[in-house]
Amino acid sequence: MDNNYCIIMAGGIGSRFWPLSRKERPKQFIDILGTGKTFIQQTFDRFSKLIPNENFLVVTSVNYKDMVLEQLPELNEKQVLLEPLRRNTAPCLAYAAYKIKTQNPNANLIVAPADHLILKEEEFIAQIKNGLEFVKSNNALLTLGIKPSRPETGYGYIQVKKKVDFNSLDNLYKVKIFTEKPDLEMAKVFIDSGEFFWNSGIFIWSLSSILEAMDLHLKDVSSLFERGAKLYNTEDEVHFINKTYSECKGISIDYGIMEKAQNVFVLTADIGWSDLGTWGSLYENKEKDEEGNVISGDNILTYDTQNCIVDISDQKVAVLQGLDGYIIAESNDTLMICKKEDEQQIKQFVTDVRIKKGDSLV
Repeated sequence: MDNNYCIIMAGGIGSRFWPLSRKERPKQFIDILGTGKTFIQQTFDRFSKLIPNENFLVVTSVNYKDMVLEQLPELNEKQVLLEPLRRNTAPCLAYAAYKIKTQNPNANLIVAPADHLILKEEEFIAQIKNGLEFVKSNNALLTLGIKPSRPETGYGYIQVKKKVDFNSLDNLYKVKIFTEKPDLEMAKVFIDSGEFFWNSGIFIWSLSSILEAMDLHLKDVSSLFERGAKLYNTEDEVHFINKTYSECKGISIDYGIMEKAQNVFVLTADIGWSDLGTWGSLYENKEKDEEGNVISGDNILTYDTQNCIVDISDQKVAVLQGLDGYIIAESNDTLMICKKEDEQQIKQFVTDVRIKKGDSLV
């Protein structure tokens, strides 16, 4: 039996990518990069080089079941875990971990969001293999840390302590502390120190290590899911999960466990990574024309316009003049024009649209 499993987290609604990303079809199910594959398909393809198809689990909203199965026909219904409510990443991973325990208590787990960009895939796979080897023989909670290329304020950071001697690796460290998103000046200090790496949100651990950590640091969450030991993979699983989620608090795996546990390690890497969480990060990672614009759409004319990201459907003609540094995005009868530097306000735009115009537009 292959003991390596992959859990893909695909339940987010991607509101910072509105109006392209909507509740009924969030960004993980969209081909935003224009590659011919959606984010979740790219994520599955990446890990399928290491993990057999039957050892994948996708945790997503009950509303996205059909989209997952349509876009990943390699999976069956039992591999798609449906969350009735959004409760952040700790309950999501507790559900997956306890379900896997009923199938293979010796499992080693890779945990990854469905919507990340990895440009250097060969290096990425090599580092994941190194990580799996480490957690197989150590009681360790391992995360992938990204060598920062700029003082980024949109990512969490990991400060490293000392190198760990394992299989001649020179990029494995004990973690000193997790740090939330810094302001620009603090981010510059982090970069200059050489001790800080971006927190990728990609984790590797043995099943036994993460369950032990949940019992120690998140007992109120783990005990709820542990009660279903005899119900997973039965017809009673759905009812049990619906009830459990209604009782469970929302908390992230970072805050609930990774920031508190003593056995946390980081494997640092340069893999061409981005979480592609915003229009700005998409702009940074796409090819630009001679005016510095990123254009998606066949019928867009620009005049005296530079440093913009434009996403307009092929069915519409758009003429843009005199713009510098804007996001112009259109989808389903909705148009948003926003300064790139103010994109953090998009979440508020979505809230205001929902209140004033109804759920159908978000």
